[in-house]
Amino acid sequence: MEARIERVWSGGYGGTDSAPASEGTSGGRAPELTEHNAWIIGDDEEVIVIDPGEDAAGVLEIVADREILAVICTHGHATHVAAAVEVAGRDEAPVALHPADRLHWRMAHPDADAEIEMADGGRFDVADVQLEVVHTPGHTPGSVSLYCADLEVVFTGDALLASGPAPHEGEFPDFPRQLTAIGERLLDLPPGTRVLPGHGEESSVAAAMQRFDSWVAAGPSVDLG
Repeated sequence: MEARIERVWSGGYGGTDSAPASEGTSGGRAPELTEHNAWIIGDDEEVIVIDPGEDAAGVLEIVADREILAVICTHGHATHVAAAVEVAGRDEAPVALHPADRLHWRMAHPDADAEIEMADGGRFDVADVQLEVVHTPGHTPGSVSLYCADLEVVFTGDALLASGPAPHEGEFPDFPRQLTAIGERLLDLPPGTRVLPGHGEESSVAAAMQRFDSWVAAGPSVDLG
């Protein structure tokens, strides 16, 4: 069975919906940062859930009866990890988090630990494809992206949105480091790689390459457009 990617929206529009990721860029609304993308990658039998957000029921509804192999958190902010323990717990799957984001994780889960401490270069297998962990710090110290060469996609969390580097609560915790991670780790991927972010619509590495200099020139502004 071929692996596929599904996007689950939750948050800013008062509900949860899903569609194949290829439909995520078509027309219509432009999600605000309050809306969150959870991603499901797998086939008809098994999946990995990336950034389940706050709506465990909505994510599990889309997963249905497929086995959850792991829940991977691109970073530790509560809006991305609040449902992680509940989603993983359904199938006794492990939760993966970079250890540098343990403090952020604790704000959402003071009594639970992530079972897998991710590191740069780590790998996860699902449905005959592989996800590679790419450490992309700046938004948080432990922010990671997940590159799937087989499907030519990278899940970037809040390291990189279609609009540029993502702030947190209106500010950039470490803008230079975030830009460095984008420039040295993400823009080094093939230009045709689809960028599937933690908020908003998908873009591509090629599009980020074209806009990178303008992000550098703009500095730590939250209106990167």
